[in-house]
Amino acid sequence: MEKCWSDLFKHCLLCPRECGVDRLQKGEKSRAGFCRQDANLKVAYVGPHFGEEPPLSGTHGSGTVFFTGCSLRCSYCQNHQISREGLGETLEIETLLEKVEDMIIRERVHNINFVTPDHFFPHVFELVTLLRGKGHDLPVVFNLSGYQSINLLKAAEEYVDIYLPDFKYADRTLAKRLSKCPDYPDVALAALSEMLAQKGFLDTFDKGASLAKKGVLVRHLILPGQEENSINALTTLFVEFGAELPLSLMSQYVPVLPHGLADLNRPLNEEEFNRVYSHALDLGFRNLFVQFPQEPAPDGKPPFLPDFRLDKPFPTPAGQD
Repeated sequence: MEKCWSDLFKHCLLCPRECGVDRLQKGEKSRAGFCRQDANLKVAYVGPHFGEEPPLSGTHGSGTVFFTGCSLRCSYCQNHQISREGLGETLEIETLLEKVEDMIIRERVHNINFVTPDHFFPHVFELVTLLRGKGHDLPVVFNLSGYQSINLLKAAEEYVDIYLPDFKYADRTLAKRLSKCPDYPDVALAALSEMLAQKGFLDTFDKGASLAKKGVLVRHLILPGQEENSINALTTLFVEFGAELPLSLMSQYVPVLPHGLADLNRPLNEEEFNRVYSHALDLGFRNLFVQFPQEPAPDGKPPFLPDFRLDKPFPTPAGQD
């Protein structure tokens, strides 16, 4: 790793929490920040994923790299196995490069999609540089929580083509209770403004193309019993960025970590979803993806819940085997 990037781990300010810990320390002095990761690259899954929005998944899948750890660590995270429990494999950058190249060649994925990469940005910047140096020119996606540092987003600009951020909360109290970041609404709005200034809206809407090459698509997950937060979040996005903002409205909440969250220990119901969806339509969002609620699979498993203990954590859609 180039020294200028590795230095970012010395006094870590990679996310807005700005822990300032030295993640380069070895042995007994080893330190981890809020993300629970030291400077060693740790990856939970490399492979095609067909569950992203159509301009990203296409027909061959989005080439995802899921990192272990997270700088947000939401208490209800459906990826809790990797974001909170530390599941994953420590890799050298050269090994990850080989895995990503193999995915590109064998699976013919449409893009390289780095999922929650913030706490490993130095490694990601190096990996993108290596991939481009070897002639791989697929669009690079940064799949983010929305809770990003402006300084790091500015540094990331030359390494990314598509931003896929969440906008989780308009309610500061809810953000504090569920993600320990009462400043989330302000930080996320500033981060989203920076992303849009860099890349603009997702290009598939303007160009009519089936696959995205550049731009920003914002996601919002509706939580059970929290329609007001969702309604206020959508209103905020509309007021700040207008009806042309590409938006993905998601219903895939699964109650996997109910500890201390009795009000969230159930799925989203249809009435809650419809209320938020109707509000999005009333606001006039034109570039809207909608994930309608789905019934559990015949085996009772939620349709969107991954299991990172498996070689293929996500179910493969019919016709993609």
